[in-house]
Amino acid sequence: MARIVEAIARHGSGCLSCVEAAQLLGMSERHFRRLRDAFLEGGSAAIVDKRRGKAPANKAGEKIKDWVVEQYVTRYFDFTPKHFHEELVKRGFDYGYTWTKSVLYLRGVLKPAKRRGAHRKKRARSPLPGMLVFQDGSRHDWFLGRRPPCDLVVTLDDATSEMLSAFFIEEEGTMSSFRGLAETIAKRGLFSSFYTDRGSHYFLTPEAGGKVDKSQPTQVGRALAQLGVAHIPSYAPEARGRMERLFGTLQGRLPPLMRLAGLDDIDSANRWLNEVYIAEHNGRFATAAAEEGTAFIAFVGDLENVLCVQAERVVSNDNCVRYEGRVLQIPEQKHRRHYVKASVRVHEYPDGRLAVFHGPRLLARYAADGALIEEAQKSAA
Repeated sequence: MARIVEAIARHGSGCLSCVEAAQLLGMSERHFRRLRDAFLEGGSAAIVDKRRGKAPANKAGEKIKDWVVEQYVTRYFDFTPKHFHEELVKRGFDYGYTWTKSVLYLRGVLKPAKRRGAHRKKRARSPLPGMLVFQDGSRHDWFLGRRPPCDLVVTLDDATSEMLSAFFIEEEGTMSSFRGLAETIAKRGLFSSFYTDRGSHYFLTPEAGGKVDKSQPTQVGRALAQLGVAHIPSYAPEARGRMERLFGTLQGRLPPLMRLAGLDDIDSANRWLNEVYIAEHNGRFATAAAEEGTAFIAFVGDLENVLCVQAERVVSNDNCVRYEGRVLQIPEQKHRRHYVKASVRVHEYPDGRLAVFHGPRLLARYAADGALIEEAQKSAA
């Protein structure tokens, strides 16, 4: 009040223009003129805010505040404030996020967040979907103690942050990488580049922390080369910032949502991811690409026999192939009496099934335990 009166007096004496007085008080020139005229007409009492001491007309009642706190404490206690507010809005709640968060802070339910680190400029996204695809896994207590921690493997498009594939697995590795690639290619097609960390299933790294050896590709590297996809290694967590931020979001959102959905095992959680969550997540967090079009191209070929472990073996004298403790009997073939001493190729698929090839010819398929699958034997006969 004293500052306003002083500014009006200085304006009246010619020391300040209306514009200068308004800037001094941090208000618009129009509002200063309104206060000046009211003061000259009615004195100090005329410029007192009539709302002072009165409750706002739109003030929320204590009952709604109590309900918000009760919902958070009893049902959504492990949700982030933002996620909690989104869930309430889905159910018809019409108060804003800032109001909701303020209620939780004032009631002592939430604690102030830690101060963030120094700002870092984000790397520019790829202009088109399919130019660069990330894949990474995160080990976490996704089920909040209802089962042991496991890995979540996610394949993500760089241009849009669209989750192309996501599933839980006991431990990420070669087969989980193949699964993510297969789901992505089946859904969108082939992409240009694949960006991953230097995990042993992605790259051979002779020296810890050193450069990868691309002359000795892993099974994943061999498959990507067959597909014509460039494989790019990451040498720092900051380079995978988009994936790190994604997993931060998922670790905050997935566990409480799965708790509410009553999901206690990997199979049911994976069905829920594919049928419910991935679409909701992409609708909430995916962005439009910088340019129109796509770099994804349709794949035509035998994807199953590219995205698998391939191992060379020599057939023994009993016309059997030894592979990882299993004996694979090659059935009788019409075009050749036996394959003794012949070099063959064993394929192991992500679901555990096996197959034996001689060059391009499929000789037989087997179950995960090595038992011959009769249908394959008949088709090979």
